[in-house]
Amino acid sequence: MSRNKDLTVGEPGKVLWQFCLPLFGSIIFQQLYNIADSFTVGKFVGENALAAVGNSYEITLIFIAFAFGCNIGCSVIVSRLFGTKDYGEMKTAVYTSLIATGVLCAVLMVFGIFGCDWLLHLINTPEKVFADSALYLDIYVWGLPFLFFYNVCTGIFSALGDSRTPFIFLACSSLSNIVMDILFVKTFDMGVAGVAWATFLCQGVSCVLAVVVVLKRLASVKTEGKVKIFSWPLLGRITMIAVPSILQQSFVSVGNIVLQSVINGFGPSVMAGYSAAIKLNNLVITSLTTLGNGISNFTSQNIGAGKLYRVKQGFRAGRKMVWMLCVPLVLLYLLAGRFLVYIFMEDITGTAIDTGVMFLRIVSPFYFVISVKLVADGVLRGAGLMGRFMISTFTDLILRVALAFLLSIPFDDTGIWCAWPVGWVLGTVLSVLFFSRGPWKDAEEAAQSCETAT
Repeated sequence: MSRNKDLTVGEPGKVLWQFCLPLFGSIIFQQLYNIADSFTVGKFVGENALAAVGNSYEITLIFIAFAFGCNIGCSVIVSRLFGTKDYGEMKTAVYTSLIATGVLCAVLMVFGIFGCDWLLHLINTPEKVFADSALYLDIYVWGLPFLFFYNVCTGIFSALGDSRTPFIFLACSSLSNIVMDILFVKTFDMGVAGVAWATFLCQGVSCVLAVVVVLKRLASVKTEGKVKIFSWPLLGRITMIAVPSILQQSFVSVGNIVLQSVINGFGPSVMAGYSAAIKLNNLVITSLTTLGNGISNFTSQNIGAGKLYRVKQGFRAGRKMVWMLCVPLVLLYLLAGRFLVYIFMEDITGTAIDTGVMFLRIVSPFYFVISVKLVADGVLRGAGLMGRFMISTFTDLILRVALAFLLSIPFDDTGIWCAWPVGWVLGTVLSVLFFSRGPWKDAEEAAQSCETAT
């Protein structure tokens, strides 16, 4: 248990920095998978191939939503049990999560094998990029077990306060993926299939290593008596967290697919520009979301230990942390957006690159807003307040999708990008309001009063 960390002791700001920085590094390397795919096909295959990978990515987000839900459901419950030091139940929760994840993954693989072409037609995929999009998804679906089990293992590591181990796995895997992308696409001339197979192989190695280390880590935790391999009551508790997370992420994915269908109506050039810009945007949003997940683990462990007063302290420390991250990223996207989008392109002029630059200029200043929402969401998830979390997220997405349709009529694709800030602002207001009314609102003052009295 040497790498497991108790998040219920120590100054909250320092604890969160130490815990979340490796998480941030992990997500940077995780995003390198998608960025490497887009970079490789954009540079060595062409604009249509870049559009195909970006188009497929919106569908892969459906599967990622389910994997993320499994991660959160397992992580919150395991961290709660770790906080209460109930190690036998904690082990059972891990085994139950792995079994349930395997069943869910098998069901989704069947759906993916038979349903991805239908989804591509549903989002009005242009004929020029349809074949490459379908090929990418066909290979991607067979790698779903790697995606799912790796995500669950990452959730387990985080629940135990260990954010370094998944960082090491991802760093090695992502760097290998970049090399294999270029090898398969440029040297072997495999096109879009090359980046798909490179991701498949590298994620597979990471998954196998992560599962082995998790099982060894659990074996080192001393418990009394025989540990159950599966528990229906624990599955129910995990499901209560996982299902709302899956629904929320799935709803986001469906919303993104609807947005993609609107964008596809403007042709391959706009699709390619959006594909490049959304990769850069997702690098930021996913990083902030991962830091929010770290705050979920912090919240859950402290609630398990009966230390509600630390939750508000964690929120303030988390808000400071994400704002410090946003400052350089917003400046980078505003001042160097054209260069960053050009990384994925062959030509520094034209509709595609102008589209990507416009997206970043409109959206990136609002990272300061959405980051606060994601910190508040992390607290709500860690506390199991999933209903409130879903309300704020659904409000944000519904607004973005509806406004994208409406604003695209008079303002073309620029109108679509303007929908992002509106949804983010309202969603943030709701999340912060829900957080401020949580069960910890008076706990900090009560703890201070007790300290004064003693």
